[in-house]
Amino acid sequence: MSKVELIKLNKVFESKIGEDVIAVNNFNMNIEHGEIVALLGSSGCGKTTTLRMIAGFETCTDGEIKLDGEKINHLKPSQRNVAMAFEGYALYPPLTVSENISFGLIREKISKSDINKKVDEVINLLEIKDIVDRYPPTISAGQQQRVSLARALVRNSKILLLDEPMSQLEPQLRAVLRARVKDYMQHMKKTVVFVTHDQTEAIALADKIAVMELGDLKQLASPYDISAKPENVFVASFIGEPPMNILKAEYIKKENNVIFKVFNENTSDTFNIKFSDNSIDLSKIKNIINNQIITLGIRPHKIDFTSNSSNIEGNTKIFTSHWLGDQMHVGININNITVIGVAERDFNLKSDSIKINFPSESLNAFDKDTEEVIFNGL
Repeated sequence: MSKVELIKLNKVFESKIGEDVIAVNNFNMNIEHGEIVALLGSSGCGKTTTLRMIAGFETCTDGEIKLDGEKINHLKPSQRNVAMAFEGYALYPPLTVSENISFGLIREKISKSDINKKVDEVINLLEIKDIVDRYPPTISAGQQQRVSLARALVRNSKILLLDEPMSQLEPQLRAVLRARVKDYMQHMKKTVVFVTHDQTEAIALADKIAVMELGDLKQLASPYDISAKPENVFVASFIGEPPMNILKAEYIKKENNVIFKVFNENTSDTFNIKFSDNSIDLSKIKNIINNQIITLGIRPHKIDFTSNSSNIEGNTKIFTSHWLGDQMHVGININNITVIGVAERDFNLKSDSIKINFPSESLNAFDKDTEEVIFNGL
């Protein structure tokens, strides 16, 4: 186990034509001993560049990378004692699958019996026992990816770096291997950083998720907190399927009630979300002034279709629904403003008007200008 510190890390790719590209911008993160951290974001957000800087395959424009308190910026990849599974596999074509997996261990001068034991463990873990005597060009992309992952897992490295480690696997196999690989990494007490654009993979494998956008770290937190307590609008809208409903609203304090007047910026359509003072934590809205415009967010699966009462003031109708096998995505029209909800299969879609509830504990608010969080739940 090792601790990794990324301190004010920057990476700028200079361009002879046009502007330079800022791939990673003032990135700060501490990864504790034995922690599994996912770098999550869309293509071009800087997650793979960050991983390659830790490995030493990319130089840092500025900032520090520390391993167990020692700066390693100047060290070559071979001197950092890191193991990496590449998105492009990087297998040796002249070597068999078994030889590819054991290659790093041979260089570490481990006994042959220990090498065989380690290799056997990971080939059974990743279900590649039937291809150990074959060569990389003769196996599928998914099999090559598992071989690359196996080669990284067996190493006695200080850090394990994984770039899209399961992107080529079939969904059913991917689900099985996620659980196995996480158990293995935790049992071996490995410090792991992995890159993914798959939210499910990040949530399933990671202790913490670092959400990135355009080179910036937007939030580093547990999978639960990333979902339930987003720190800004980007994280709120990026995480989740379907994504969080993002709504513009005016805050109104009226007598013993708090009202969020949701509006469509392009039309005059509005509806109200109403809470009595004694049903919410008023301290969380003490910094919001009356008639202030804010951004509200609520996750589709938090919208309550079962309540006998409603805190929504507006004509509420369902205009579309999609059954996805385990849940129903429902399009809701509230005074011509669209909201997406998630309901059970037996939900009654036939009624012209329905009652829904926005639970106070599931409502999020953000500053309309900075897009930073005001509260996560009232």
